[in-house]
Amino acid sequence: MDRRLDTEGTGITVQRALELPGLRSGLPEIVAGGDRLGRTVRWVHAGEVPNIASLLKGGELLLTTGYGLGTRPADQRAFVRTLAERGIAALVVELGPRFARLPAALVETARSAGLPLVQLHREVPFVAVTEEIHTEIVNGHYALLQRAEEVHRRCTEALLGGGGVPQVLGILADFGANPVFLETPDGRLLYAAGAGPEGADPLQVWEGLRAQHKDAPPPAGSVLVDVPGGGPGPGSVRARLVLLPVRAPLAPVHRMAVERVAGILSVVLMQARQEEELAARGRGDFLTDLAEGRVTAEDAPAQARVLGFRPGGSPLLPVVMRLG
Repeated sequence: MDRRLDTEGTGITVQRALELPGLRSGLPEIVAGGDRLGRTVRWVHAGEVPNIASLLKGGELLLTTGYGLGTRPADQRAFVRTLAERGIAALVVELGPRFARLPAALVETARSAGLPLVQLHREVPFVAVTEEIHTEIVNGHYALLQRAEEVHRRCTEALLGGGGVPQVLGILADFGANPVFLETPDGRLLYAAGAGPEGADPLQVWEGLRAQHKDAPPPAGSVLVDVPGGGPGPGSVRARLVLLPVRAPLAPVHRMAVERVAGILSVVLMQARQEEELAARGRGDFLTDLAEGRVTAEDAPAQARVLGFRPGGSPLLPVVMRLG
């Protein structure tokens, strides 16, 4: 993950914003919320009105010289509390004519509310700071889009080179560093790619996390995207792509990539109608692994059930014939 971005990949952090030249030139001093500098800065807002919290949506870095904070400690406490309740990322106050130093009521309330509070010891142009941080945020989003588009390009090249859905899912699983599954709309597994934790077979992962809970949402942090085109109407669904975070956490860039791959698979499945072929391919791969000893006797029954094999009620006698 790019260090400019927060852990979700949706913006930059307060820490990164303070490191940019605009705010750094103001000699920032963190007086509260120093342990919350990993918060996401979604946008920057500057203002001096007392009711500014009503104009915010959450995730903003608020720049102010303090004229809207009020003169009474009670007003200052209420100002900070409403900002914290609004969910802003940080409050940055420029010292100067209004405040030579931040009032104790302001600092104490910010600390108790867990709101990052920064004072600037030198005047900075708020417009330049806003432009700089917004540029950083936009550039970060563009970098994520580029990574997702690279996955789209590789998948397209794989298809043009004669590959099929298994190759596409393999590329996606490698990118996400987690197993990926293609399911029918009613939750049956069509194909799986990528290894689970400690190299576990993806069928084991699917059996444990999806097969027994088809109607439930995927585990927290998962990515589930519909593959359109299963029938008449714009809302029809042919299949679903599921990326499960069993080896590493997933970020927004992984959802972007899955959404782009879903578009590719929509075209492929509508043109070639590969659902049945994929199911047969998955069962064939399982039988090959079973014959070559890559599946243990303990794991075989569960994996067979996942792939649609139904155990019979009577013993079977295997027959081997040499042809030619």
